[in-house]
Amino acid sequence: QVKLVESGGGLVQPGGSLRLSCAASGFTFSSEVMNWYRQAPGKERELVARITSAGGVKNYADSVKGRFTISRDNAKNTVYLQMNSLKPEDTAVYYCNARFSLRDYWGQGTQVTVSL
Repeated sequence: QVKLVESGGGLVQPGGSLRLSCAASGFTFSSEVMNWYRQAPGKERELVARITSAGGVKNYADSVKGRFTISRDNAKNTVYLQMNSLKPEDTAVYYCNARFSLRDYWGQGTQVTVSL
């Protein structure tokens, strides 16, 4: 079955960096667009970044442009989110997402906390 497993979250100070990873299995990873979402307490889940199947097109939320970079390694069935210059408002649970066959697939999420 489809499985998405995020890792790499943690506590970081403002201005710091983290790299999230999402290991995928159970589907043809190299054929699918992959997304990173996040959800802060009391807020709706929002799309952070998206990358096309071959990695040629990347899209970002305005709030993270210039600070976050999405990438993928199709040989490893893994998608990454490099987060630099982190701000307290980036604090959220970050989720990996794949959408195909009329369904959304989600990982369990990884907590990112940006605080002194």
